[in-house]
Amino acid sequence: MENQTTWYILLLSGLSDLPSLQIPLLLVFLLVYLMTLFGNLLILFLVSTDSHLQTPMYFFLGTLACLDMSSSSVTVPRMLFDLYRESKIISLQACITQIYFFLFFAMSEVFLLAVMSFDRYIAICHPLHYIQIMHWKICVLMVSGVLISGMVCSLAHTISLLKLTFCGLNTLQSFFCDLPKLLQVSCSDIFVNKILILFFAIFLGILVLFMNVYPYVIILKTIIKIQSKHMRYKAFSTCSSHLTVIFIFYVTGFFNYLETKTNHHFADSSRMSSVFYAVLTPLLNPIIYSLRNQELKTSFKRVLKRF
Repeated sequence: MENQTTWYILLLSGLSDLPSLQIPLLLVFLLVYLMTLFGNLLILFLVSTDSHLQTPMYFFLGTLACLDMSSSSVTVPRMLFDLYRESKIISLQACITQIYFFLFFAMSEVFLLAVMSFDRYIAICHPLHYIQIMHWKICVLMVSGVLISGMVCSLAHTISLLKLTFCGLNTLQSFFCDLPKLLQVSCSDIFVNKILILFFAIFLGILVLFMNVYPYVIILKTIIKIQSKHMRYKAFSTCSSHLTVIFIFYVTGFFNYLETKTNHHFADSSRMSSVFYAVLTPLLNPIIYSLRNQELKTSFKRVLKRF
């Protein structure tokens, strides 16, 4: 059994079974990956170099950009490599490692979005106390807590995966190692793994989502009472960007895992949802914040004038 675990090999179905589509898909997703890196690196550059953006809100936004780049880098380079070659094989150890890092960055982003909701709540509903509450030490502690929480959640799933056994040569109907897809090809009891998924789905899907949404109920009431149209628009633009990111992240995540569980026979549909969740979402986040955030656009114009 020990040798079986050590040398076990998995096959990935990839994005398409048609050889004629491999190179076009490689070029398309290489472009998507480069745009993802450029967009998030641009946000990091603006936040770190522009003194006007060195506030808690943009500190969290820079952290989100780091998580998006890292999450995309866990899946896309491997996908591009598999599109270049014919055999899409991966060892069990590499598969579990990919699952660990993907879950780590994804779950960290869940907690970070909740922290960003709290930050907007304090900034809009308690502006006079914002500096005292959201000082830099608190911000660093919050981000540290986000990363530790993501690591603990991911580690729980990874440890439970290490106790499973796998028999025969199995194919994962995905272009990367996804937790539900790997559980489907296990030949041992996965009851504990299902309980863990259910627990975190309830915890993240209900409690953390409530922590994301509830502050905005109070925020919207406060925005309505603001007399200045300029201040109302500024508050609404930053909040709408964050709400859009939350909506896309949760909808694509739930749809991906729900479809994987209930409609696993529809491989093409499952791959499409995985692509949107794992590849396109990290690209959309910087675009959403850039289009809706006037301060980011102004900072970008200053950088262009400088060059």
